[in-house]
Order: sequence, then structure tokens, then C-alpha cells
Amino acid sequence: MTLDLVFKCLVASGDPTVFTAMDRTLHDFSIETYVCLDLSEASGLLTDGSTDLVVVDLESEHSVTLIQKIGELNTRQKPTIVALSSSDEGIPGVHFVLRKPITPESAMKLVKAAYSRMLLDYRRYTRFAVMAPILATDENNDAALLTLTNIGEGGVGLTTNVEDAEADDALAPKRILTVGSILSFQVLLQGLNNQIHIQARVVWVREYGAAGCEFVFISPHDRKVLHAWLEKKYPFKTPFMLQ
Repeated sequence: MTLDLVFKCLVASGDPTVFTAMDRTLHDFSIETYVCLDLSEASGLLTDGSTDLVVVDLESEHSVTLIQKIGELNTRQKPTIVALSSSDEGIPGVHFVLRKPITPESAMKLVKAAYSRMLLDYRRYTRFAVMAPILATDENNDAALLTLTNIGEGGVGLTTNVEDAEADDALAPKRILTVGSILSFQVLLQGLNNQIHIQARVVWVREYGAAGCEFVFISPHDRKVLHAWLEKKYPFKTPFMLQ
């Protein structure tokens, strides 16, 4: 893990020994950890969306309420949830269960799985700035000149200026920048020799000319090229435990 990206973990437990049992393993994965002994206050620490992992002790008061509140968070990327329990029974809203008593081996196995999930989430939601001009065409062959502002594993951001969006000519972006439209376009990313062909669905549009899109189709070859390009951008390296 580089200093550019450090995942953050909240350990929510009224039992101080839980942090002692988890601390070494979390440290080995370079996960920044903080503790909340009062679970009634824990949800207030999660509202800014900066927490990537929450370890909840089910034997602590308000643990179930905390899990429910995490599921209700109004953030695009919700944290991975690990429940500490005396049984292996699944809990709604929980991604992983770590059975008590916690051992170094069980903690390592659990954190390894949780870390892999956090990496996948990070790749899914992270976008990198591009600012490349494109000609996009929708299903009706209507076309518009747009700017691709960012790109990631799951989609792209597009934009135009308000004046262009209000124009009446054949390339007016307002003709194709509507929620649900599927746009086709090619983009040449910096450092690549060939363009990548993308089909993406418009998910949201803002009045100021910005739009967010999710991928509908990219050929296997172009997907591989895009993935390799993005891998060079991510500010982290895979921890030794995952290699």
C-alpha cells in the first residue's frame, strides 16, 4: 500500500480486547484504524463516506441498529461490514462474519477477504480525469460533440457547456444526453496508440451540462486495454498478503 491510498476501518465494540485482537492484522494491511466503544455514536462517524471497513461486535449494545444505519447511508460507496459473532450464522447487511474467539489465523483470513472486496469497490467507483473530445451517437443515430471528463472500471463522465446544450443544430448535446440513452463513441486515452470503442448508458444528467454513464458494452480486447491503463493509475500496490 502506498501513502497515496490508505483504507480506513472503524472498530465498533464495547470490548477493548476486540481491538487488540484485530489491530495487528489491520496494521499488516496498512489499514488505518480507529475505535468506537459507544456504538450509539458510531453511525455519526460514518456520514462523510471516508470509512471503508466497519468491524461490528454483535455482543455490543446497538450493534444491529448500527448495521441498519450503515445500510441507510446516503453515500455512493458504502463500507464493507464485518460482524464479530459467537456463531457462523449470517446477518442481514453484513458481508463477512468473524467468529469469536478471534485468532491471528482467523483474523488474517477475514481481513484478506474484506480487503479484496474493498479493492473491487474502489476500482468500481473510482474515476480518473481525462478531458478528451468525443463524438457520441445514440440509438437513433443522433450525434453530439461532447467532452469525456473521467473514466473508470464502471463508467464515464461526460460534459458540455450550457450554450451547446441549448443549441438547436444537429449536434446539440441535449438531443442525446437524456437518462436511459445508450451512447456509442470512441476515445483515445493518453499513452495508448488506438482508440477504445465504448457503449454506455446515461444514468444521470445535470442542468449544467454534466452526465454520468455506466458501461453497456466494451469488446474483450478494449476492456483488457482499459483495465491495464487504469491499473497504472491506481495509487496503491497489492499487499504482500494478497500476492
